[in-house]
Amino acid sequence: MYDPDRNRRRMGRLMTHLTWVAILAMLTLFFNNYIDSRENPNADLAYINGSDSEVVLQRNRAGHYQAPGRINGERVNFLLDTGATMVSVPESLAEDLGLKRGAPIQSMTANGIVTVYRTELDSVTLGGIRMSNVSATINPGMHDHLVLLGMSFMQHLELTQRDGTLTLRVPD
Repeated sequence: MYDPDRNRRRMGRLMTHLTWVAILAMLTLFFNNYIDSRENPNADLAYINGSDSEVVLQRNRAGHYQAPGRINGERVNFLLDTGATMVSVPESLAEDLGLKRGAPIQSMTANGIVTVYRTELDSVTLGGIRMSNVSATINPGMHDHLVLLGMSFMQHLELTQRDGTLTLRVPD
C-alpha cells in the first residue's frame, strides 16, 4: 500500500539533517576565523594600513606581534623578534623563495647554538614599509613557515610599544 506521507517524512528528515550539517559548517568556519584572528590579528595588514612609512600591529593572544609581509615579492608570515640580529628564514621556505645559501655561521637561538647560512634578501615588505638588500640567515632548524623579522630589518625603524600595539615608523 502506498503511503504519501512516507515521502514527506523522509524529505523532512533529510532537510533536518542538511540543516544541522549547514549549521555545524557555519559554526566551524566562524570559530576557525575567530581562532585565526586571535593568533594573528594583523592578517589583513596590507589592506588596512595605507601608510608607506608607518605600520601599527596588534599583539596576538600569546603576546607576540605576527604579520603578513613579503620577501622578494612573495608572501610570507613574519614574527617580529627584536632579539634576533637578522631576519631568519626557515630552510624549507628559503628553498621555495629561491634564496641562495651563503657562508655558514654559528647563531645563538632559544634552542642553543645552531649553524645557519647567510643570505641577502632583495626586498622585505611589511605593510607599506619596504627595504632593499636586507641581511638574513637561512635556518635549517626552523620547521614552520614563520619568518623571524629581526633587527637587520627593524634597526632602520622607530619602534613604539603601547597598550598591546607596536608601531613601526620610518624616521623622517
